[in-house]
Formats: sequence, structure tokens, C-alpha cells
Amino acid sequence: MNIREIVRNMKMDAPVLAATAEAERNNALLCAAKDIGDHREEIFAANAEDVAEAQKNGVSAQIIKRLKFDEGKMRAVIDGMHQLTELPDPIGKVSLKRELDQDLILERISCPIGVIGVIFEARPDALVQISSLCLKSGNCAILKGGRETARTNRILYEVIHNSFVRSGMPEGCLKLAETHNEIDELLDCYGDVDLLIPRGSNAFVRYIMEHTKIPVMGHADGVCHIYVDRHYDRELALSVIRDAKTQYPVACNSVEMILVNREAAPEFLPLLWNAMSSCGVSMRFTEEAAALLKEKGIDCTTDPFLTEADFHREYGELILSVCLTEDVRTAAAHINRYGSHHTDCIITSDDEAAAVFMQLVDSAGVYRNVSTRFADGFRYGFGAEVGISTSKLHARGPVGLEGLVTYKYLLSGKGQTVNEYASGTREFHHRDLL
Repeated sequence: MNIREIVRNMKMDAPVLAATAEAERNNALLCAAKDIGDHREEIFAANAEDVAEAQKNGVSAQIIKRLKFDEGKMRAVIDGMHQLTELPDPIGKVSLKRELDQDLILERISCPIGVIGVIFEARPDALVQISSLCLKSGNCAILKGGRETARTNRILYEVIHNSFVRSGMPEGCLKLAETHNEIDELLDCYGDVDLLIPRGSNAFVRYIMEHTKIPVMGHADGVCHIYVDRHYDRELALSVIRDAKTQYPVACNSVEMILVNREAAPEFLPLLWNAMSSCGVSMRFTEEAAALLKEKGIDCTTDPFLTEADFHREYGELILSVCLTEDVRTAAAHINRYGSHHTDCIITSDDEAAAVFMQLVDSAGVYRNVSTRFADGFRYGFGAEVGISTSKLHARGPVGLEGLVTYKYLLSGKGQTVNEYASGTREFHHRDLL
């Protein structure tokens, strides 16, 4: 069966899944969580093969770290599935109830999106998180993971799918695409797939966006900034930047650019240089910033100076850009122009400056005095995430359960006709009941 046939069948199963009770979906999640634990040896064996092959092929250590699925990650995904069952059901929430006229009642109610295609990077734990979120929100999901973890993905999918179906979920609640050519087949399934969520490199996400008519939710870039204001706490600033750059540098919410207020720069830049050098971070400076450091006896000209062409660069490794800026407003303008509208932060003890920054910066996450790495569905209490969206339509930021539902309007009456209102025989009185 090809992808087109699979998603057509899923499209028919989508309303069946949407109609299941919350208790049924929660039970399926708990069964899958137990089964993952029960199949740990098979899962770890498959993952060991994936990791060994990746190492043989020269995959970087940072990527290998993402490929590994060990006891810690297994505990995390199982805990996440249990936490999901404790979250409120996102389906069936009434957000509007209005009496248009006597015995003519309009309701707006949340419902699943339908069939969601998720194409994700080489992280086996992502497969579990995405499957779980989609089921909890009543969506059928077709998944395509990275080839580096094909064996791990396959066994995890088989365990989870079998658990879901055994628990009464429809056969088409979850499917796995395994070959590269199936991505292009999936992109051609407009009308049957309701939403695509790509997770991967900038080039890959852009490819998805440019080669399908299916709505795409996600982000192509993760160029996150931290602006150090003229009023700042030294230890706080260095601790936050260190975490934002080194805790997991390949993540899309890792900081890539540090903007430093010119008034703070003479004191702060040497501190930043020493702190980042001590934890293995390479830095690139604008000519202005490098000159200031040279005045302090620090030669940082090993790399070409940063120019405007570099301001939008995402490294995804232990490299950091540093640029000076005049004040909080120019910092916000820089971020809005060169950033990716993902997650940006101000380091300041000045409440007024913080308020200006958080108002002006047009990003999905705008922070004060905390690491950009907090931009995460699990950390937000969403029960993990299917991805992070920089879009302003439908969902923005970490996409958890609420981002995986839409709504429909239900209208109930007693034989009313539009002609009665058009002719003036009857009139609307639009009285809200919620």
C-alpha cells in the first residue's frame, strides 16, 4: 500500500478517533507506556545498531547524542505519557455559546485537526512524544523519522501502534513512513493530510514548505538572541548565556547571537570572552566588538569579523556571534530584522527596559533573565511538543495539545430559515450564554 492509499484510509479513521472518549485515549497511552517498558531490550538493541552504524558513517558526536535512546530517555518518554493522561482533554471545549435568537443556539467547540504528517529529525524519543500528543488530541498521525534511527523508530512504532489498536483505537490512528521517497509522496497528499509539521535542518524545512500545498506549521530557522542591557547582573548574565549556548547547542532554541549594550560592553565583553572560552565556545565578533576587546588586551581576530550577512546565521554548535548595540530599542529592532522569531531574551535589572523589550520583540517566546532553552513543550507543561512554530496563525511557540486542535461551529434550532431574518419577520438578538 502506498502513502496515498494509507492517508486516504487514515482520513476515514480520523472521525472515528476524534469520537473516542478521553478515558479510552488515556487508557491507550498507559498501555503503550507499559509496553514500551516491557520491550526495552528489543528497543535498546535496535538503537545500539543505529548508533553503531552512525558512528561508522562518521556522524558527529552531537548528533550521536540525539540518536541514543537509553534508560534515561525511556523513563522520560514513559513519564511524559503518564503526564499526558493527567492533562485536560483538549477535545470538546466550548469557547463560545451564543443564542442568536430564541431556540437558535450557536456553539464553537474544539475538535482534532484530523490527519497530521510529522517529519522529524533523528530522535527516537520524538517519535514517542509525537505519537502520544497526536493520540491524546484525537489526531491520526503519519510519521517519518530520520534514516539514522530507522531500526529504533520501527520497533517503537510497532510497539505503540499495537498498543493503541489493542486498546480500541482505529487501525489508521498511527502509521510510519520509512523510505526517503515517501516524503515526496506525502507532500503530494493535499486533501487527505490536513497539516504537516517538519522538524529538521533549515534547508529541509524550507524544502517541505516549498514543495507542498498542504498547510505547514513549524519554523525553518532557530536564530535566538540574548541582549545584555546596560543594567545587568554579571553572574546571572554569564550563567544564562552559558546554559543557552552549551546545554544543548544543536537545539533550535540554543542562543546564536549575543547583543551587548555599548555602555555595558567594556566591562561585559572580557567577562563573556573568559566564560565562553572556558567551556569550549568559539566566538565571532563584529569589528567594533573585536576592537574593544583588543583595547582590553584580548586578541579575538582568529575568525573573520562578523558582517551584516552573518547576522542571520544559525550555527547549531559551540559558536557564538557577538554584536554591540545602542539600547533596548535598537536591540529589539535588530532581533526583529535578523532573528527567526523563535525565542529571544533580555538580561536586565531594569523593569522599564524589560517591558520595552518584551513589548517590541516580535517572537514566539520573549524572555527576561532566563535561558532560551526553556522554549520547550515539556518545560511549559504541555506534555512535550510536536514542534515549535514561529507562525502567527493557529499555533505559536511550542506546539502541545492546544496547538493540535481546531474548532467547528455547531448550530441547533427548531426549523428557522434565513428568509425569516432577511425579510424582517424575525430578528437576531445575539445573547451570549457563556
